[in-house]
Amino acid sequence: MPARTMTPRSCAPAQRGETAPAIAPVAALLTRRAFLGVAVATACAGASLLVGCGSGGAPGAAAPVDIPCPYDWANLRWEEGRPVYYEGDQARSRWGVDVSEHQRAMDWEAVAGAGAQFAFVRIGNRGATEGKLDVDEFFFQNVDGATRAGVPLSAYFFSQSVNEDEAREEAAFAIEQLRVAMEQGASFQFVAYDHEPVDIEGARANDLPAEQFAANARAFCDTVAEAGFEPMVYGNQSDLGRLTVEERRAWPLWLAEYGVEAPTAPYAFALWQYTNKGTVPGIDTDADLNIWFETR
Repeated sequence: MPARTMTPRSCAPAQRGETAPAIAPVAALLTRRAFLGVAVATACAGASLLVGCGSGGAPGAAAPVDIPCPYDWANLRWEEGRPVYYEGDQARSRWGVDVSEHQRAMDWEAVAGAGAQFAFVRIGNRGATEGKLDVDEFFFQNVDGATRAGVPLSAYFFSQSVNEDEAREEAAFAIEQLRVAMEQGASFQFVAYDHEPVDIEGARANDLPAEQFAANARAFCDTVAEAGFEPMVYGNQSDLGRLTVEERRAWPLWLAEYGVEAPTAPYAFALWQYTNKGTVPGIDTDADLNIWFETR
């Protein structure tokens, strides 16, 4: 592609709209690898929580089961309309936004000033009917603005893949855009896979069988990982439930669940997108707002 220049950087199903006071400093980012080590060790200590803590791949080994949700929601407090997760008196979460061209031009300095501690920006999408790959109109502008404002970045791709080959193609396309942005000084923590049904006549990827949905997620995430990026999977409880147990254990999960005081999904997710109707200084439209759980 031609070089691009960044401009002067139990759950009710809920889908991403296509279209706190400052939290105290926290410890290291909750990566899936670190999270699984803590969660599995804790769960294996009590047979009532997890059965068969082996790899699950050897003949006769117990089938893997989901790691239970590790959070005590009594520790989740709402402060000025934003959730903050505590361990004792120490905040163990970060607050942030995820955005796309649907938010149009943004004032990233204002977003940072409002307390955003991370942002996910949409890299692009596959068309729902014709399957064409496109870069998000504001991807490079958002990357540049967030980078200049000092907001740590991750990214996501809106998939409409119908098979593994298309998912790998999407991942390669996303990686290409990320590398262009990185050449301009950007950096990214995670790259999330976001595949969901769309309310468009003729949508080609709606109603995929669960096995195909899971296979596509695996193909995308494996391709991203092979390129040196950390994959993640976004979805509501229904979406995440279509993954296999192995896949829910393999990657960080980003849960979308709106209109609740605390998440209800039983999975060990790393992020919670708690609304798609948020208000943030610097963003003129509704915004998706998130809390990112962290651990020591």
